[in-house]
Amino acid sequence: MSIQDAWQKVFSFVGSRPVVVGPSEEHLSSDAGLLPLRQFDEKLGLTTGFSAQLGDRRQRPSHAFLEMVRSRVFGILAGYEDQNDHDALRSDAVFKLVAGRLPDAADLASQPTLSRFENSITPRMLLQLEEWFIQQFVHSFAEIPAQLTLDADVYDDPTHGQQQLTFFHGFYEQYQYLVRVFTCAQNDHVILPVLLHGTARASLAVEPDLRRIVQALRAGRPDVRIHFRIDSGFAAPSVYDECETLGIEYTIGLPMNPVLKRESEACLQQAVAAFEQTGEPQRMFVAFDYQAASWRMPRWVVVKCEANAQGTNRRAIVTNRPGARVCFQGVYDDYAERGESENRNKELKRGLLADRLSDHRYMANCFRMFLHCLAHQILVRVRQTLPEPELPKLSEDLPREALAGYQRRRGFNHRRQANPLGEGHPCTWRLLLIKVAAWITVSARRVVVRLSGSWPYLDFYRQVSDAVAAFAPPPDPSTS
Repeated sequence: MSIQDAWQKVFSFVGSRPVVVGPSEEHLSSDAGLLPLRQFDEKLGLTTGFSAQLGDRRQRPSHAFLEMVRSRVFGILAGYEDQNDHDALRSDAVFKLVAGRLPDAADLASQPTLSRFENSITPRMLLQLEEWFIQQFVHSFAEIPAQLTLDADVYDDPTHGQQQLTFFHGFYEQYQYLVRVFTCAQNDHVILPVLLHGTARASLAVEPDLRRIVQALRAGRPDVRIHFRIDSGFAAPSVYDECETLGIEYTIGLPMNPVLKRESEACLQQAVAAFEQTGEPQRMFVAFDYQAASWRMPRWVVVKCEANAQGTNRRAIVTNRPGARVCFQGVYDDYAERGESENRNKELKRGLLADRLSDHRYMANCFRMFLHCLAHQILVRVRQTLPEPELPKLSEDLPREALAGYQRRRGFNHRRQANPLGEGHPCTWRLLLIKVAAWITVSARRVVVRLSGSWPYLDFYRQVSDAVAAFAPPPDPSTS
C-alpha cells in the first residue's frame, strides 16, 4: 500500500496530552457508503452493460475497461470528478473493492492510464453507448406504462483550453460545449445524452434522436401514449412536424411575438384590472389557432397572462394535446411541470460535475459525459428503491398529486423531510451516506468493513443496504 507522504501534525487544544495526527498504512477509507451502491450496480449490471459496449481488444491488460469505468463512475458519485484524484484513490481500499479487487491487491489505474482510456474511445463505441442508454430506459420498466412523458433540455458546459468543437457562444459569453439530455418524467431516467458543439442550437438533430426513443418504446408496447415537452429553445417547424409524423403529443414553449401579444392583449388587460381591484396576483389564460409564416398549418396556442406586484408576464405554448382546447390552464400547468426535468440537468452539471470536460478530443469528452450520466443513472435507480414514507394528509378532497400552490410546496417539503435520500440530490447522498470513514480488514475468508457506531447517519446506511438487498431487478428481455 502507498501512503502519499509520512508526516505528523501535533495539536495542543486538549491540554493534558498532545493530539498527534498522521496518515496510516492500515486499510482506511472515507467513502464506505459506495459499497451498497456498488452492490446495487451488481444486481442491475449497469457498469457491466456500459463497459460491454466498448469492445476491449487489448491482450492481457493490467486494467480492464470495466475496472476503469467503475473507478471513474463511483469516483464521480463520491465527488471526485477529476482523473487526478485517482492517483491517490487507486490505493484506497473501498475503491479497490468497488472495482473488483481486494484491498491488499495491486493498485488501480492511475491518471495517465485513465486518460489514455478515455482517449481510446471510437465513434462506433459512442453510438453503441447511445443505443445502450435508450435500451436501459426501456428495460427499466417491468412493463412499459400506457402513458409516458419525455422531456428534453440543454445546459451549457464552459470549456477552458483548446477542446475540439468548442466555440464562443454569444448568449452565454463563453467558450463551451452544449449538452442536451432526454429524460423521463415518470422515473427521472436519463434516456439519451448528447454532446453538441459550442454554438449548436438546442434543436440540432433532435428529431432523429426523438424518433429513436419513440421506436424503441413502441417496440416494447406499440400502443404507448407519449407526450413530449420542450422549451422555446427547441421551437421549430421541423420539431412540430416530426412529433405529428410520429403520432405523439407535444407541448412546446413558444417565443412571444407581435401577433401573439396582440391576440393576448385583452386577456392581459383583464388580469391587470383584476389585480388592481383585488390586490391579489392574477393568472389568466387565452387560447387560439395560430399559424406562423414558416408553419405548414395552424396549431393551437395557449398564452398565460400574469399580473402581480412585480408587473406583468406572458408565456405561450403550442400543443396538439386533445384537452388543450377545453382546459387551457391544465395543459399549461402540465407543461410547467417540465421544470422538474431541469433538476436532472442540475444534478448532472452541479451535483455530479458533468461539465468537467477537459480532454482535448471531442470523443473523449463525449465519453466522459456518458460516464457522468451513468453515475446519475445509478443514483436515480437506487434512490427509487427506498420505501415510500407515510406522509400527513394535506387535503380532505384532493390527493397529494392534485394539490397546487402552497399546499403542493408543503407536500414536497414533507416528503423531503421524511425521506431525504429518496428526494436527495448527489450532495445529500454524499453527506448522509457516501462520505463515511471505515476500517477494512482482510482475512482468508472475508473482508470486514467497520463503521463508527457514533456516526449520526448509520441508520441511513442500514436503510439503503436493506433496500438494496431486497431489490429484485426487472427481467432482461434479451435473456428470455
